[in-house]
Amino acid sequence: MTAERTIVPMNLLTRLFRSPPDPREALRPLWHRVVEISREPEWYAQCGVADTVAGRFDMITAVLAVALLRLERDEDCRPQASLLTELFVEDMDGQLREGGVGDIVVGKHIGRLMASLGGRLGAYRAGLAGEASLEEALRRNVTLLDDRGPDPLAQRLRALAGQLDTADIGEVLAGRIER
Repeated sequence: MTAERTIVPMNLLTRLFRSPPDPREALRPLWHRVVEISREPEWYAQCGVADTVAGRFDMITAVLAVALLRLERDEDCRPQASLLTELFVEDMDGQLREGGVGDIVVGKHIGRLMASLGGRLGAYRAGLAGEASLEEALRRNVTLLDDRGPDPLAQRLRALAGQLDTADIGEVLAGRIER
């Protein structure tokens, strides 16, 4: 006796109007890992980052910047860097809306957040490359506790950058970043 295969015809309209897969989905694990790393208690307890909304945003942008810098060094990964940035925007948009920011001003807030990320990306790129002081960039861009300087934070961020630089790019893109 042979097993019968049942073929279910796909609705023509479903095939015609199905959305293509979102290319950002492949990077969602990396985005989640960026957020997880930015929430590690050591950033706050040992490095002096203020455990506030502003401080947590500062750490997300710092860790994201390090990840983006790693992706941009690999020419084949530049499109993924753009997609990862889109996930950041999507998440921040959702956070703003959840926080009660209305549709009319969400775009302005997102524009400011993107400008902030862009400025920090440039400052951290120069700081990590030794072309400028990473400590000064962190002092300007991260909400630190009053009695803390940026040195421990700079040391830990450099270590993260070094870890990503030596990691297999496929593992990084998949969000498999060991800590």
